[in-house]
This record gives sequence, C-alpha cells and structure tokens, in this order.
Amino acid sequence: MEKLDLFNWSSSRYSRRTISLAELQPVNNLKLIFREIRDYFAGNVTGITRDEKIAQNIMRLLFCKIYDEKTSIGIAKFANRPDEPVNQLWARVNNLFNEVKEKYPDVFERYEEIEMRPEDLSFVVAMFEGYSILQADRDVIGDAFEELIGTAFRGGEGQFFTPRNVVAMMVHALSPQAGDKIIDPACGSGGFLAYTLRYFHSRNEKDFCLVGIDKDRFLATIAKTYLSLIGDDWYHIYCDNSLESPDKWSADIKDNIRCGEFDIVLTNPPFGAKIPVVGKRLLNQYHLGHRWQKRTKTGWYKTSGLLDKQAPQVLFIERCLQLLREGGKLGIVLPDGIFGNPSDSYIWEYVFNVSSVIGVISLPQETFQPSTHTKTSVLFLEKTTNKRNNLFMAIANNVGHNKNGKPVYKTDNITGKEILDDDVPIIGKNFAAQDRREGSHLGFQVSYGDLAGRIFVPKYYNPEIRKELNDLECSGKYSLKSIGDLVEDKALQITRGNEIGSRFYGTGEIPFIRTSDIVNWEIKFDPIKSVSEEVYEQYKRSQDVQEGDILFVSDGTFLIGRTAIVTKLDLQIIIQSHLKKIRVLRQLDPHYLFYLLNSKVVRKQIDAKTFVQATISTVGNRLNEVILPISNDQDEVARIAKEIESIISQKAELRKKALSIVDNSI
Repeated sequence: MEKLDLFNWSSSRYSRRTISLAELQPVNNLKLIFREIRDYFAGNVTGITRDEKIAQNIMRLLFCKIYDEKTSIGIAKFANRPDEPVNQLWARVNNLFNEVKEKYPDVFERYEEIEMRPEDLSFVVAMFEGYSILQADRDVIGDAFEELIGTAFRGGEGQFFTPRNVVAMMVHALSPQAGDKIIDPACGSGGFLAYTLRYFHSRNEKDFCLVGIDKDRFLATIAKTYLSLIGDDWYHIYCDNSLESPDKWSADIKDNIRCGEFDIVLTNPPFGAKIPVVGKRLLNQYHLGHRWQKRTKTGWYKTSGLLDKQAPQVLFIERCLQLLREGGKLGIVLPDGIFGNPSDSYIWEYVFNVSSVIGVISLPQETFQPSTHTKTSVLFLEKTTNKRNNLFMAIANNVGHNKNGKPVYKTDNITGKEILDDDVPIIGKNFAAQDRREGSHLGFQVSYGDLAGRIFVPKYYNPEIRKELNDLECSGKYSLKSIGDLVEDKALQITRGNEIGSRFYGTGEIPFIRTSDIVNWEIKFDPIKSVSEEVYEQYKRSQDVQEGDILFVSDGTFLIGRTAIVTKLDLQIIIQSHLKKIRVLRQLDPHYLFYLLNSKVVRKQIDAKTFVQATISTVGNRLNEVILPISNDQDEVARIAKEIESIISQKAELRKKALSIVDNSI
C-alpha cells in the first residue's frame, strides 16, 4: 500500500479498486501505521487530539477490522471503495462497530461510538485496508499495541507501563506450565497477561487460564482489546478493586476467582505515598493493614490496632499471596524502599510466615523513566512453609534505554554488532536456570544464613565487591579494616550535623553547609544558605568543626559519598544533618583516609550500602560496614597523604583568592 500524504489526504482524489479479503497481506509494521494515524489526528482532527482519545478510537477500529476479517465473505467491508462517497464508508464501518459491540459486550459499551468525521475515518481505513491483522505475527501486533497504549497511558495513579523486557524476564523466570492458572490483580493494560499468552502460543500450549483485574475501566478495556488482538478466548479481564474484600467483588468475579487457586501471580501494582488505601473495612482484612510492633530481641508481631492508611503495594503483596495456592509463585515489581527500609521490615515478618523468598532482582533507575524516577526491584516468592536454603539475586545495571526512553546500544563482543545494552534478559535466563555463577552481578546465590537482618537489596550482597576486597587482602599489600572497627578502636569519631530550620536561612553570613555545597573535594565558597552569628553560636560547641575534619554526604539521592576536608577557611560553619563529620583521632592520616573514602572500591561499597528510605536515599549507619583497604606500605601511605594534602591546600588557596576578588569587587 502506498504511503499517504498525511496532511493532503482526500479520498475523493484517491481512486482505488475494490479489495478482497483473500488478497490481504500480513501487516509487518503496525507501529508505523499507528504513528501515522496519531500524527494525522494530532494535526487534522478537531476534538480528538489527546492520546487517550486517539487510542480509544484506534482500538474500536481495530476490532472492526478484525471482525471484518473473521466474518465477511469475499469483499472487505473495512475498506474504501472506488468513487464511494465517504458517508457510505462511514455508515458501513459504523454498522460493523454495532456488530462488534454485540459480539464483545465485555469490551465495548453500547453507547460508544467511532468519534471521527467521515473523511478522517476514510484516511484511517486506508491505512489498514490492504493488510490482515489476523495473519500478522503476534509479536508485531504486541509491539505496536504497546507503543500505542504506552503513549496514551501516562501513569495517573501510581501505575506505569511495565517495559517489555522486564515483563519477559519475570515470565521466563517463573516458567508457566500447561494447565497453570495465572492472574495479574493489577493488570493495567494487560502487559503481563499478553506476554504470557504469547509465551504459551509459542509453545503450542492451549491448556491454561489467564485472569486480570483492574479497577480502572479504561485500562481493563485496553487489556481486553490487547489480548483479543493476539489470542482467542484464553483470558478473563474484570474491572474491580482487587484490594477490596473478595466477598464485595462482583458476582461474575466471585464465580471465577477464588483465593488459594492460582499457580502464578505476575504483577506491577500501583505504588506511592500519594495513593494510600484507607478505611477500616478495607484495612481490617489484611495482616499488613494492622500495626506491627518490634519485639525487643527478634522480629515483629501484629497488634489488633489498625493503621490509618497503608501503601497499596504493601497490601498487594498480601493479596497476591492470598490468591496463590500452596506452592504457587509470585513475581511482583516493588519500590526499592521495601527491600531495605528498617521501618518496613515488619512486611518481611509477614512474608516469612507464609512464603519463601526465591529471588530479588534490582532494576536500574532508568527502568520506568521517563514516566517516573522511582527505583524498583522485582520480588519472587513461593507460597510455602518449606523454606529454601538460598535465594537468587541479581543487579541489572542497564535496561536497554536511557532516562529519556531512547534505546542504548553496545557492541557485542562475539559478533561485533550493535545490540541493546540490556542486562535484563540475561538475568531472566540465569534465574530460570538458577545459575550459581560466582562473582557476577547478573546472577548469584545468597544463603538465608548470610542475610543481614531484613535487608533484601541485591547490591548489598554484590559478590564482585566482595571478590575485589578479598583479592586485595590476598595480595598481602593491604590490611582490611571496617570504619566501624576504627570507630570502636577510637581511631575515628563520627558525628552528624543539625537541621536548623529554614526560618534562619538568609539571616546572616555564616555558611550553613548542605549536601549540595560539597563539590569537587571542597566546600563551596558561596553557599546559598547563610545564618546569623546567634544561630552559629547555638550550634558551635556541639558541632565542634575543626581543620582536618572530613565532611561526608550520607543522605540525598545522587550525592551520597561526596566528601570535603575542612580547611582554615571553613572553621566558622554549621553543617546540615545529612552530613557526617569524620575526625581521625589516631592511627590514620586524615588525608590518607580522605583518599580511601574516594577510592573506587570504597565508593562501590558506599553505593552498595545506600538504600532508598521513604523519599530519600541514605547510607545511614551502614557506613560503619564499609571496608577500608589500608596499604601495608607506610611509604606509600605517606606519599598519597602528602599528594592529597597538596591538592586540598591548592584548592583552599584558589578559593581564598576567589573570595578576595569577590570581597573587593565593586
């Protein structure tokens, strides 16, 4: 089919022959067709420019096209005809849509219409009419449809479109089998179910059951449309609140969905503090809707008191486990805070009571960008009281696209060709095979006995860092000492700053040093926030800032690990609570310690021990766990310390000159 001029389309000038169904060709670039239709709507159609509206109308027409291919004989109805007025085409396609609504009452409401003018409809029909949707490869349809709904769907209530590679990894990791009942209780646009359907089709499996629930009617309709396009009747999609008490579900759902009957749950639930679940009736049905108290020595216990609110992702963990049969498995995308936040460790108490953790895969920050910057990981559980000895962990550093959603490529070491820079498929294969390779962030085993408390952050256990430290120690050139050991030996002293309150900002000229004021190994000479002498005197004694102290950023996304040494120019300052002050008391030269804190192997450890807690990242007291590889060669220690001291001294001198210029300016 020839490419049409999007902005000069006129069916009256586009003479064509009648199209028969027998001559339709499988579509091989549905993405391009969707893009051209969207561009046409955006530039030409009045009243239908929002992506959601465009997607709704394209879905209606797709169903008309498929219905025509399934039911018509000989001549295609979903096609322009020679010298036919566009009004006749409009009437014919609308009749098709009326039949579609009768055939698929669970997908389309009776009141729905094809919302476009006859001439615009003629253009859209022309884009599809020479192709067969039914004969197309399911991957072609899936790729195009995901792009269509990915554009229309922006994640309004904590919901975001799950990238295909993450979906594929989770499906392959759990390896669904014939006869399995699979559910996504927050199915959104149906990505997990659609990929699972294609997974079964690729294996010629027909004995399975796919179920999805979503409380958003538009998304539930999208899911039904998506699954209808790539399969037959192997699915059931319901519009309801899956967090609601099951006895409150609609009769249709209660007849077809029961807790304790599903083999696999795959989901990426909505999450976020802005969309909490509230209400005693809802929260009372969940263990995790109650308040939990920490025992003095071990674990947590549930109280009879209810929370005022709970994050939806937490309740989804429990609801998913309720849906599973004994031995069933769960794969769920969750925000990173759950995996290492001490205040969330009661969640793991509940999880341990009813299931076994079989895997945690850390996803990179870019995974859901540009939609959201939330860092996530995938949790895999098995509903069982028989605990495994080990769990699988992996760290995906690359996800195939950057923060803007643009593909990122690398050169394949074997073929020399450009391929997507994506760790996720490799991790999925390693998980499915339970690869026990040592020293690889792409898949490693962690013994339950080696878990540190309730920490399930994969990078915390990164075997590559452990191997690097072991190699340094085995070389005989270095002695390994943790920061905590040095504090206990009274070789180091670590304190933190204070929050003085924004009301004091700008009240004077004493610098209030925040995390963003630590740049390039020094304190900015023009910090934005300054306070009065009175405020400084209030904190001067307790903070006790001295020359040679090291300021270390311990809280704040992307800034953690930045350091600066206090010079004579910095003695009159107040430091923020997100900064730690490290003072060498004995054994080490402060400049050599400063070098160690900025060395690659130490920075890797700092990153590995930095967790997301609430809305901020922090290394917290885990800084004490950082291992310092201290050189056994005292001459080398002295040389490095002298070099660092010289650099700091030169920076301070340049800063002094800059301050002098500013102070003497006009």
